[in-house]
Amino acid sequence: MELKDTIELMKSADYKDRFKAEYFQVKIRYDKLLVMYKKMCDGTLEFTPTCPKEFYILQLEYMNRYLDILKRRAKLENIDLIS
Repeated sequence: MELKDTIELMKSADYKDRFKAEYFQVKIRYDKLLVMYKKMCDGTLEFTPTCPKEFYILQLEYMNRYLDILKRRAKLENIDLIS
């Protein structure tokens, strides 16, 4: 899934669809940042980041916490994040 694939969910009148879009968007961004961070650590990143590595670590940590909160909320509100 890519960010563009979440557009219809974002535009939905159903809050559960918009919730799914939010979750999927954060997950997509988290996964891409994690790939970038791993490349940065192993020296295969195609560019030199301007931020210190610690900023990316913090961002990944907080994004992961946010995803966890969204997953817990989805469970409580019976929102299926699989489909």
